[in-house]
Amino acid sequence: MPEIVRTETMLTLGPVFFHWSPDRLLDFYRRIADEAPVERVHIGEVVCGKRMPFSDPAWPAAIERLERGGKQVILSTLAAPATVRERKSLEDICGDERLVEINDVSGLPSRSGKAFVTGPFINVYNEASAKFLIRFGAQTICPPVELSFAAVGAMSVKCPEAEFEIFAFGRLPLALSGRCYHARIHGLHKDSCQFTCERDPDGLAVDTLDDQQFLAVNGVQTLSNQVQAFCPAPDALASKGIRRLRLSPQTCDMVEVARIYRRLADGREEPEDARFALSCLDLPGTLVDGYAHARPGWQATAVP
Repeated sequence: MPEIVRTETMLTLGPVFFHWSPDRLLDFYRRIADEAPVERVHIGEVVCGKRMPFSDPAWPAAIERLERGGKQVILSTLAAPATVRERKSLEDICGDERLVEINDVSGLPSRSGKAFVTGPFINVYNEASAKFLIRFGAQTICPPVELSFAAVGAMSVKCPEAEFEIFAFGRLPLALSGRCYHARIHGLHKDSCQFTCERDPDGLAVDTLDDQQFLAVNGVQTLSNQVQAFCPAPDALASKGIRRLRLSPQTCDMVEVARIYRRLADGREEPEDARFALSCLDLPGTLVDGYAHARPGWQATAVP
């Protein structure tokens, strides 16, 4: 067997999917800046353009605080820009000098050959699509969450020009819709939704008619009901050439989540212990990792 070359695993804090108030966002990022052992932090609204007038005023102060705290800030774009204003926002973000996360391929021309990151909303299911994005300037690729660890690892080995990032923690982003589920639940139209999604800062759990846990909704977004907790050993990551783990914000103690994953990535905590530590937090759902093992996403499996 070839010798495994251990490389440092870096942690990324993904963008907040949920409609948090500006004060909550600022408090969250101040603590991340001071205490969380993550290298990268994604900033920006990715789910619903209607929320942008609320969150946009918070970003300059959050970016300044994070950069002062030694974090690399990544500007994340909307995943489904629909209006003229939303497309203009995407163009403006892609023109920034900071590294940008593109979540919709319509942003590629606006990036004009500059380096960028792709988020899990862009379909990268094989080597060919990864190399296509790399030619445009993709520096880091976070594939869709339903891809297995082995599949992502295979792409990583064949595309050494880019870093590959695994979605390791948080409710899994599954789909976006033209309809707003929160508005419909409250008997409202999408255009007059009254921003009811703010009532559910981790998303709203959805059960079947038989009272079985099913999914979660967040405005126009569908998420998993459960919480992804993929905890690979450092040697497993190294053998696949994967250097980044992405943590997706929830209302639980994300600083502690980052500390758990830092210990795991450094080889100071076993995968089983890391999963147990995560299970002790105030999470919105049970822990799963099925997709990472090429199984149904709602399943919890043994850690490799």
